[in-house]
Amino acid sequence: MGVGPVRCVFARRRVRYDGRMSVPKPILIAGPTASGKSALALALAEHYRGVIINADSMQVYRELSILTARPTPAELARAAHCLYGHVPAREAYSAGRFATDAAAALAEARTNGLRPIVVGGTGLYFKVLLDGLSPIPDVPADVRAHWRIEAERLGAAALHAELARRDPEMAARLAPGDRQRVTRALEVIAATGRSLADWQRLPGQPIVHADAAVKLVVMPDRAQLYRRCDARFDAMIAAGGLDEIAAFRALELPPDLPATRALGVGALSDHLAGRIDLASALGRAKTETRQYAKRQLTWLSKHMIAWPPMQTQLSETNVQEILSIIDGRD
Repeated sequence: MGVGPVRCVFARRRVRYDGRMSVPKPILIAGPTASGKSALALALAEHYRGVIINADSMQVYRELSILTARPTPAELARAAHCLYGHVPAREAYSAGRFATDAAAALAEARTNGLRPIVVGGTGLYFKVLLDGLSPIPDVPADVRAHWRIEAERLGAAALHAELARRDPEMAARLAPGDRQRVTRALEVIAATGRSLADWQRLPGQPIVHADAAVKLVVMPDRAQLYRRCDARFDAMIAAGGLDEIAAFRALELPPDLPATRALGVGALSDHLAGRIDLASALGRAKTETRQYAKRQLTWLSKHMIAWPPMQTQLSETNVQEILSIIDGRD
């Protein structure tokens, strides 16, 4: 897999990797939203002289800093960070693009003698890191352009019906309203003559080998996590979340772009449009956030059962325990 330029914020002078230094294992930290995983990553980055690499599908978007809880300027000053806010919301970021960006960020970390610390709540991104992506051939530009035009012309329901005619297996997997993925499935079968499902069954090439990484999952008490979700959303509003949404709405983005599905965007947009009052918007956004955290906990419990769980909030004692786990696995 080729690697290209990635946007990283370096907090300290770079040190070139000279080939004689031992290369520490990457640290992978998964966890639900508001679980404290970013604070843990920052503490580890300071301890190990690391670079924090984002594995959250919404924190990549440039225009959504507050509502996606991206690192603050003060946090950026404490350690190097990669893949935060480097994508305009008008673009649809994908797992494939993450794979390319993450490979480049990992290579850059090695070049600069920094320990990679990958942190986020998007389980698919960790799956991409450890399992790789299926070798789906590139779709020619003219085929992509054709189906982008067809998606606009037909609308979601008719587009899904077209997929059902051409590729019933993928149509059964995808919701009619998921226009981005429906369009992608149509592109692939049109370009290759094979269902995207066939390609996805082929094994990929890992970016990080499982035995060459330290894996941790933050799994806090559910009631405590829900309280943290509510408190963090209140803090987002106090930090200027409504102003951020006002600027975001001014972009007039198509509603099927991934960035428009960030937590709180829909509810706060409805408030600014005069459809609901602020209290109702906040209540809806907090409910959506708790529901999302619950789904993340369920996914992590199922797919990361072998990862050492961190169940308490960050503290000096907790950090020392985690450092012991990491040092024992290096």
